[in-house]
Amino acid sequence: MAGLDSFDGRVAVVTGGAGGIGKGLVKALLAEGAKVVVADVEQAALDKTIAELDTPDVSSYVVDVSSAESVEALAQHVFATHGACHALFNNAGVAAPSANVWETTPNDWRWVHGVNVMGVVHGIQSFVPRMIESGEPGHVINTSSGDGGISPLPYQSVYASSKAAVSIITECLGAQLESEGTQLRASIFYPSGGMLDTGIWSPERNRPAELQREKPGVPAPSIEEFKEAAAQAGMELHFQDLDELGQFAIEGVKKRHFIIMIDVENAEAQLTDRAQRYGKAELPFDLASIPQM
Repeated sequence: MAGLDSFDGRVAVVTGGAGGIGKGLVKALLAEGAKVVVADVEQAALDKTIAELDTPDVSSYVVDVSSAESVEALAQHVFATHGACHALFNNAGVAAPSANVWETTPNDWRWVHGVNVMGVVHGIQSFVPRMIESGEPGHVINTSSGDGGISPLPYQSVYASSKAAVSIITECLGAQLESEGTQLRASIFYPSGGMLDTGIWSPERNRPAELQREKPGVPAPSIEEFKEAAAQAGMELHFQDLDELGQFAIEGVKKRHFIIMIDVENAEAQLTDRAQRYGKAELPFDLASIPQM
C-alpha cells in the first residue's frame, strides 16, 4: 500500500530540524522508531539538538535548502548512509519583516522564496526520484502555513505568497504521485493549534549577508516583546506545544491525510468566505478585520 502507516525502522529526513517545529517532528519520529537525519543550516543548533536527543537513531547534516547542490548532497548522503528515505519533511522556513508590497525589497523575495519555495522544490527534485526508484512506500510532507495556504495576511506578502506556493506545489505533487502509480504520497502540513514559539520570530539570525535588505525596515518584534505587548493589552495568548504538534503531524501521515492541520474544519469557513468573495469578483479580504501596521 502506498504511503506510510508506520515509521518503525523507517528512514526520515527533516529539514529545519534543529529547532522549533522541526525539532518536534524529529522527537515524534524517534518515538515511533524511525531513524532520523536532522538537516539544518545551523551547525551549532544541530550539535545541541543531537546532544540533547542522545540516541544512535538520529544524525545530523548541514544543509542550505536554498541551494540545489546542497540538497542534492544531502540526498546522496542519506541514500549512501541508510540506503533509503521513506519520509521527507521539507520543513525549513524563514520570514521577512511585515511591509507593504511596495516597501519590500528584492532581497526579501530572493531570500524567503529561495528557502521556503525553492527549498521544497529542491527537496522534491533530489529525493523523490530516488524514493520512487526504490519501489518502497514513502511520504513527502511539506510545511506550509495558514498564512498563505488558507487565509493570507496582507502585510505578510513575501511570506504568505511563499507558503501559498508550497500548498499549490504539494497539491500538484500529490496528484502526480498518485496518477503515476507510485508508492509515494504527499501531505501539506499546516502548523496550527495556537501561536507557535519558533525561530520564525528571529529569522534574521540566518539571513545571508548578500541577501540583507537593501534599505532599512521596521524590525519585527521578538517573541518576548510580542508576549509583553499582549499582556499589557490584556490579551491572553495560547501557544501550541511543539512536541504535541509534531506527534499530531506524524499521526496525520500514518492516517494518510493530505491536509494535516489541527481543527482543519475551521479552515472550511475561511476558504468558503474567500470563495464567495471571488464569486462576487471582490477583493478576498475582510478589510475591517485587518489590523493596521
